Amino acid sequence: MTVTEAVARRVSVRAYKPDPVPGAVIRDILEAAHRAPSGGNLQPWRVCALAGEPLEALKAQAAANPGGEEPEYDVYPANLWDPFRTRRFECGEDLYATLGIPRDDKPARLRQLFRNTQFFDAPVGLFFSLDRKLGPPQWADVGMYMQTVMLLATERGLSTCAQEFWARYPKTVADHIDLPDDHMLFSGMAMGWADEDAPINGLRTRRDPFEAWATMEGFD
Repeated sequence: MTVTEAVARRVSVRAYKPDPVPGAVIRDILEAAHRAPSGGNLQPWRVCALAGEPLEALKAQAAANPGGEEPEYDVYPANLWDPFRTRRFECGEDLYATLGIPRDDKPARLRQLFRNTQFFDAPVGLFFSLDRKLGPPQWADVGMYMQTVMLLATERGLSTCAQEFWARYPKTVADHIDLPDDHMLFSGMAMGWADEDAPINGLRTRRDPFEAWATMEGFD
């Protein structure tokens, strides 16, 4: 598989088969992704991978607290504006449409949202954090590391879903993964074998045309 093919195939998968993923495969992916770039080679990411009983214990505690905790950062700015507001709205509508959940069925939408606490039944849950004293450039570095992880997983036939949802559970996650007080949780990620029969996995989010977000000057 080429890098171009992996980029095209990677999607956010929200339904998984229960089949376990060998720990050696997860370690191989995480170690290979460590070649991701970072400013000044700071390598600011800290990663924890959970499976089996440790993962089940975390899922149970998160599910018992559907309201979550006080987030340590805002995933989205308040009063999101266009074009970002429209993109987010369309993404949500397209997602719930795959499940046949109408806009006015708030309980069903909340139940789907909190499927995040179960990693969508993925057998592997990953958490990404960084030192609290680091700034936005290092957050971007962690994002590049995560993207590298997702592409390497795709190459190996695995699927993923990045989950900033876990910003709702900073204390719960920190307790379960022994996160030092000087580190902040950034994101979770589900990883496993996609359930190809699940309708939600047929979602392909829309992308704006090139001209909407890029310019090129000085080329032939």
